[in-house]
Amino acid sequence: MEPKVARLRRGEGLRGEQEDRPSAEGNTEKDRGMDLVQWTRHMEAVKMQLLEQAQGPLMELLDRAMWEAIQSYPLQGGPPPSVPPDSSSKAREPSLGKRKIFIIRKSLLELMLEFDLLIFSFGQLPLALMTWVPMFLSTLLVPYQALRLWARPRAGGTWTLGVGLGCVLLAAHNAVLCVLPVHVALMYQLPPASRSVLVFEQVRLLMKSYSFLREAVPGALCARVGDGKQAPSFSSYLYFLFCPTLIYRKTYPRTPNVRWNYVAKNFAQALGCVLYACFILSRLCVPVFANMSREPFSTRALVLSIMHATLPGIFMLLLIFFAFLHCWLNAFAEMLRFGDRMFYRDWWNSTSFSNYYRTWNVVVHDWLYSYVYQDGLWLLGGRARGAAMLGVFLVSAVVHEYIFCFVLGFFYPVMLILFLVIGGLMNFMMHDRHTGPAWNVLMWTMLFLGQGIQVSLYCQEWYARRHCPLPQTTFWGLVTPRSWSCHT
Repeated sequence: MEPKVARLRRGEGLRGEQEDRPSAEGNTEKDRGMDLVQWTRHMEAVKMQLLEQAQGPLMELLDRAMWEAIQSYPLQGGPPPSVPPDSSSKAREPSLGKRKIFIIRKSLLELMLEFDLLIFSFGQLPLALMTWVPMFLSTLLVPYQALRLWARPRAGGTWTLGVGLGCVLLAAHNAVLCVLPVHVALMYQLPPASRSVLVFEQVRLLMKSYSFLREAVPGALCARVGDGKQAPSFSSYLYFLFCPTLIYRKTYPRTPNVRWNYVAKNFAQALGCVLYACFILSRLCVPVFANMSREPFSTRALVLSIMHATLPGIFMLLLIFFAFLHCWLNAFAEMLRFGDRMFYRDWWNSTSFSNYYRTWNVVVHDWLYSYVYQDGLWLLGGRARGAAMLGVFLVSAVVHEYIFCFVLGFFYPVMLILFLVIGGLMNFMMHDRHTGPAWNVLMWTMLFLGQGIQVSLYCQEWYARRHCPLPQTTFWGLVTPRSWSCHT
């Protein structure tokens, strides 16, 4: 029989084991709670470390941007800081210790009318205007005189001599219009805006001369054989040279009076568009593209520059449209009491590129439709619509590329490819059968992208030709894009 003391000791041990089990389990749960707390603290520390590491570069960028803004707009009463602030030391400061510091400074997008770009663009404008005088006099006198020579009655060799003399006069007229502005622009290195005056007047006078002869010669020949028709008067031709249309008619619908306040308002709005365009170029294009050619070429930089140029590009497109097709043409129409003022239609609502091309510039479209498309159908046959339409795109693309080449002073066929290849494909793919808001959004998206490509590539080429001039002038050097190889 087991002693009582032993039984008691064994019972006490058993109870002790039973008491020890809950305490061990409690210690395990306690350890797990402590591990969870430590893990949470560790994750909080990692998060704070990551935030501090991300905050450093961000604060450095913000501080540098503020320093550059202060450099651009010096403080009143003191010089700007010569070195950028130590952003890395500021990033290590506790965020609770930072305070707002007020200084005298201006907004980054404040409208500051800097006339340097405007003065440069319109440099030597008096020379361009002096060059315009012989161009206009040639257009005023030669086509009308050639028409009179051709309209003479046939009497022996007199008519043949008159026809030959008229052709010689027209050849001299074309030489004056084609050679003189190019010679002046290259000889005196005219800046872009002054070149724009010459090239737009060159193209306008050529198109008006062709329209006058195309419309008046058949009537003058009929008047020569005595069917009752009269040759056009010189006053009607003089009016045609200034009125805002490229299609010659003996008479046009006229308004009863001139609203001179409306004329002044349109000229003021056109001037405001020119100033705003200079502001956009100086603030959104020059800082981005001025030094881009000095950096190594990369596809990423090119794509980013195109995306950046979409906004200023579409701004420039809208400013050109409003300044010229609305303000300028309406001002001249009002002064001349020209009644038909549909210079454009609602191209912004277009759901197809074919409709956009018809409605963007009605003045030029009427000339192309009358003298390229319809005459092409007459020469090729009524079924050759595709060939006639291709001829319209070819003529328009070549003239647009010539204008860009003349104004910028270099050959870079961006406009030719976009207008003839991409624009031609879009004209046949996005035709008038496509309707609905989605197609209008697609058209605007393509316009944004196209304008971004033009602004980006032309700006890069402009600065590349200034940073990397040719050691010697060669033909291939003139026609090869310099931005592809210029990395100074």
